[in-house]
Amino acid sequence: MASHSLSLLLLSLLLTLALVSSSSVQDPDLVVQDVHRSINASRRNLAYLSCGTGNPIDDCWRCDSNWEQNRQRLADCAIGFGKNALGGRNGQIYVVTDSGDDDAVNPKPGTLRHAVIQDEPLWIIFKRDMVIQLKQELVMNSFKTIDGRGTSVHIAGGPCITIHKVSNIIVHGIHIHDCKQGGNAIIRDSPQHAGHWQVSDGDGVSIFAAKDIWVDHCSLSNCNDGLIDAIHGSTAITISNNYMTHHDKVMLLGHNDAYTEDKNMQVTIAFNHFGEGLVQRMPRCRHGYFHVVNNDYTHWEMYAIGGSASPTINSQGNRFLAPDLRFRKEVTKHEDAPESEWKNWNWRSEGDLMLNGAYFRQSGAGASSTYARASSLSARPASFVGAMTTTAEAPLGASAGAASAAGVVVAAGPAAAGPGDSPSGAGGEEISCSGASAEGVGADTTEGVAAGVAAVGAEALGDDAGVAALGAAATGDGEALGDTDGAAEGGRAVTVAAATAKMRARATNWRAIVEINYKG
Repeated sequence: MASHSLSLLLLSLLLTLALVSSSSVQDPDLVVQDVHRSINASRRNLAYLSCGTGNPIDDCWRCDSNWEQNRQRLADCAIGFGKNALGGRNGQIYVVTDSGDDDAVNPKPGTLRHAVIQDEPLWIIFKRDMVIQLKQELVMNSFKTIDGRGTSVHIAGGPCITIHKVSNIIVHGIHIHDCKQGGNAIIRDSPQHAGHWQVSDGDGVSIFAAKDIWVDHCSLSNCNDGLIDAIHGSTAITISNNYMTHHDKVMLLGHNDAYTEDKNMQVTIAFNHFGEGLVQRMPRCRHGYFHVVNNDYTHWEMYAIGGSASPTINSQGNRFLAPDLRFRKEVTKHEDAPESEWKNWNWRSEGDLMLNGAYFRQSGAGASSTYARASSLSARPASFVGAMTTTAEAPLGASAGAASAAGVVVAAGPAAAGPGDSPSGAGGEEISCSGASAEGVGADTTEGVAAGVAAVGAEALGDDAGVAALGAAATGDGEALGDTDGAAEGGRAVTVAAATAKMRARATNWRAIVEINYKG
């Protein structure tokens, strides 16, 4: 009993260490000053922000049972270097009603593509569970939030998300997987502009020359290139609470060794679960400053954290479970340089929990002051990582259409006009897109999309559950969504349910193994 009370007391004390972040300024020293100011302010506001899970992002919004009535409060819950990402805060709510993507130049109102290219801030939510197979990469405009809470939304089987030379983006609660190359095509990126895009890499989330970015509570797997890549001077980024599986080169931060504009890059990687089927780059860093804190590493085949070109890597409070392979126990990999060079790179491990023979090869000066620019929040003890990363994934979806039931406004705006045309409904006018859903369902029944959905179900699961999902996607079940949107959407719902249930089962199984190893 005394031990239990002591544990509760310790947890209470730890909850007073609120996680904080920097501003989006380019000078890393100014960022550090902002971090310290934020730490003090967060501690003063602890009683309001925390409800006892230890994960400050979840504690910030999940404590409120009526969070759907104030979705935009999520923007106040960001931590780390991407803390200042506003997303679509203070903008209208845009409800995506159509999972189609028939036209990358003139997208239909009610589609995700139409939502993300608008000029004004928008908080984008979804009417129901969806599988969205994009024809071209989804090029986002600034000040947008993609919020999948309350539904199960998959972006899969085609090109995925591109955040290119914009700012203030939040991507939350989306399943992103089986992403393919796209491009060599005309794609609209705003109501006034559409241009030619070269062939993309096939990343899950591609961040290029962008800042103030927050990717949170997403599930990512099996993409053509990286799951999340940030390059070309991108900075002020937080990657948190994500569940990543079944991929080789997971995360690249920094374009190449010669691209010195990445020297001021600052990225926080916190509360993520790096799960089964991962090989390397969790992350792979170049130049810049990287805070890797309170993550759960349950799988890697080559290494977990690597880098080149003298990045500063601050690893704190993570849990590393090494693979059984004898020569794969090392967490780190210093790349593209002899030891005489990389021994001066500033890499440290502080408070990390090493299991099954895992070890972190430290290098550099070792003084705490060296890591000031790579410090964005207060780390919790690594022994709490399992509890703090329990929700590290996209949601399974609670109630399709819950957003509409909560009384939000469908504010879709007009169809994208040609270059130079002024969109009607500007200035905050609310425009209903109630007719878009029926049209979108018809588009979903096209042969290419139906085949893509079936392939996603089979490839993502790769077993009997995948075969079942494939059958469901092929035959359809009009009652699966609880409405009459048609067989194609019903099949999609079955595929979504099977895929997300499998993800949850895998996560639970491997967490149990890690807990047994730790306690044993």
